Amino acid sequence: MSNPVLVEVTRGGVVESRHRGAVAVVDGDGSVLWSLGDIDRPSFPRSAVKPFQALPFIESGAADKFGFGNAELAYSFSSHNGEARHIATTRSMLAKAGLDESCLVCGAHWPNREDDHAAIHAAGGKPLKVHNNCSGKHAGFLCTAVAMGVSPEGYHKAGHPVMDEVIAAGAFMTGTPHAQDICGIDGCSIPTFAISTRSMAHGFARFVTGVGLGPERAKAADRLRLAAAADPFMVAGTGRFCTRAMAALGDRAMVKTGAEGVFTAAIKSLGLGVALKIDDGAARASEAVTAAILMKLLKISPDDAAHAEMTKLANPTIKTWAGELAGEIRVTDALIQAMG
Repeated sequence: MSNPVLVEVTRGGVVESRHRGAVAVVDGDGSVLWSLGDIDRPSFPRSAVKPFQALPFIESGAADKFGFGNAELAYSFSSHNGEARHIATTRSMLAKAGLDESCLVCGAHWPNREDDHAAIHAAGGKPLKVHNNCSGKHAGFLCTAVAMGVSPEGYHKAGHPVMDEVIAAGAFMTGTPHAQDICGIDGCSIPTFAISTRSMAHGFARFVTGVGLGPERAKAADRLRLAAAADPFMVAGTGRFCTRAMAALGDRAMVKTGAEGVFTAAIKSLGLGVALKIDDGAARASEAVTAAILMKLLKISPDDAAHAEMTKLANPTIKTWAGELAGEIRVTDALIQAMG
């Protein structure tokens, strides 16, 4: 089936671009509250399921063994900008486990922000593995290896005790076997598995309801959720959607971006998980849809302190380089009607 248009991008009064996709809102039992598009088509969730991948970091005892708090817990499932606090946290986490950044296998890339680029250039430096947006997750994996008493070498490969726990956690939470025939390699070199949008959403509903989870896993999930609410900067960084949304909403919702137009969210008070995939991979579309859904589900009214920020995220303006208003990014009537 062809997915519906979820987002339009305008210039003047003309629609310049359109983004199709699928959305699922699911409860802890797996019932679909509402959906739009083909929610059973598999796609790679990429970083959108990092909270599942971080569960062994707590369950292994690593987080407590090394005395990590909310900052490190939130950072363990981050897709961060590579700002100074992010880099310092990666190095601090590794040092507490008796390791250093040479152990990271995530690869190096430039930080996201131009200011951080400029600082590296000015110092005559180059991008490092600690700048990688997944270095927090990888630091968590390495600390988990040390806590488990196994060699960190090869921690990113299936067959290593740490990665086997990470893969098993993802399969368990989503209810989807993570088999070799649906496996790819993520940008940070760990395995990633193609699953349905429905399964992603169900996993996050279980994450916040505890349905089918043992007490230790349910406790670990709640610690990660509350850590993100307490320190949303560590999940992404300055100006980023995840940080801005969670800073505005507090513990009302946990959100997580993934590459190629995937986004997930979890709402504990409603016991709901949300997942979406934009067909063409556009982040601008996945962010607008996520914000609009959260505003609807949480009934964010104009007198809510989060209203102004969430409205900006749901309906961003497009401006010229001179600052003139040129257009907007907006969700479609099809999505609005589906939300009810």
